[in-house]
Amino acid sequence: MAGRCAPGASLVDRTVDVLAAFDPEHRVLRLADLAARTGLTPPTTLRIVRRLVERGFLQRRADGSYVVGRGAWDLGLLAPVQTDLRDVAAPFLQDLQAATRATVHLAQRDGDRVLYVDRLQGSASVPVVSRVGGRLPLHTTGVGKVLLAHAPVEVQRQVMRELRRVTPYSITSPAVLGRQLAQVRREGYASTNGEMDVGNASVAVPVPGPGGEVVAALGLVVVSLRRDRPRLVAALTVAAAGIARELRG
Repeated sequence: MAGRCAPGASLVDRTVDVLAAFDPEHRVLRLADLAARTGLTPPTTLRIVRRLVERGFLQRRADGSYVVGRGAWDLGLLAPVQTDLRDVAAPFLQDLQAATRATVHLAQRDGDRVLYVDRLQGSASVPVVSRVGGRLPLHTTGVGKVLLAHAPVEVQRQVMRELRRVTPYSITSPAVLGRQLAQVRREGYASTNGEMDVGNASVAVPVPGPGGEVVAALGLVVVSLRRDRPRLVAALTVAAAGIARELRG
């Protein structure tokens, strides 16, 4: 979420605010947009943006707009928790994709969003909107529902207050979502049906950490769960247990 620089803010603060102006709803911004979202003057914004482009943290497109650059992406991948988790989970994700031909997701919660740590594109599902490093609503995705079900109560309440409809099938009733989250905790998996992508279904399970806390969610995206739900849940559960075992060392 964008912040507005306080008077007398340092150059570091201003630079961070320019980068923070980008979010899942604002992936492409023009200079005027960046100035408005940060509260900086256009000349100051331009100086910062030019430097960020030079270092690869922003990329200037042909139409004059800006997007997050590869430099920011590469830096983000160095975050210890994500790097360790990706490395440990990689062979399990590959086995899942080979066994199911589905798109495989590894995700963690980032505030009130689901952060996609890794993704392997499958051949048995239609194209999905997720991408590695991307963030999506918790309540519309299988991995997101798993993470939300095990999130602190205050996070659940915050999400419940803003249940945005992404597709006609998105859950926007706090009561309905609350019952689903209780079911996730009881049955050990979550599922969706067209709630993020019409024509796609998903199923996901929690990945426990060394202390038993849920540190990630592992999910599959397929065309339908009608007949394969038990098989997919079983495959995910085995893979999640393997990842948890490796995390414990």
